[in-house]
Amino acid sequence: MDSSIKKKRTRGRLSREMIEDAAFEVIEREGLSGFSMRKLAAALGCEAMSIYHHFPSQAHLYEALVDRQMSGLVVPDDDSLPWRERVRIGMQEFRRVATEHPAFAPFIVVYRMNSPPCLAKLNAIIGLFEDGGFGPELGARLFRAAGYYLMGAILDETAGYAKGPSAVTTVSNEDLARDYPSVVTAGAFFGAAGFDKTFELGLEMFLDEMERLREAARSEAAQGGDRGRKRK
Repeated sequence: MDSSIKKKRTRGRLSREMIEDAAFEVIEREGLSGFSMRKLAAALGCEAMSIYHHFPSQAHLYEALVDRQMSGLVVPDDDSLPWRERVRIGMQEFRRVATEHPAFAPFIVVYRMNSPPCLAKLNAIIGLFEDGGFGPELGARLFRAAGYYLMGAILDETAGYAKGPSAVTTVSNEDLARDYPSVVTAGAFFGAAGFDKTFELGLEMFLDEMERLREAARSEAAQGGDRGRKRK
């Protein structure tokens, strides 16, 4: 049994929380493709059937893991905060939650979020875009665009370029510096140390464009109201 898990476990007893904790640890160690209920049972020092008493299948377990992560997502509902700040916090929060367990991140970013706990969070996040006054269609499209940005950033940070498949025929450092100097120069800023700065740069660009669209929607609505009053 893993020593870190053993310390948490009371002999002969399992809880859902304990199983979830162990599952995250096994996934981080083995990866999603290497995870199995058998390995989880071995980590807990129990039989697999003991786990199935709490979770009927691996799908049920993964659902619980997603629900647990999403329960920690803080969606700002303080109307005293500027709208832009509320959206910023919401997007930062999703990135924080999704990257807490990097090996599980590729699963959570493509998960359909259709369980009641996830739907509650989803509803609150969509509500942020509704509060922007964009109208139903543009608000929905901006919500999806925010999702595209977040999914790409999270996947890149947890399972992306640095961990992706590589060419068989690679280029030596000398050839790289001579023939592809722009790649070398930019590469200095691609590492994990720069993830936060890169994410925040893209986030501000996204928020700037949403503010522009928001002002345009407000202006159009105001002009429509003026035209209506003139007809009267």
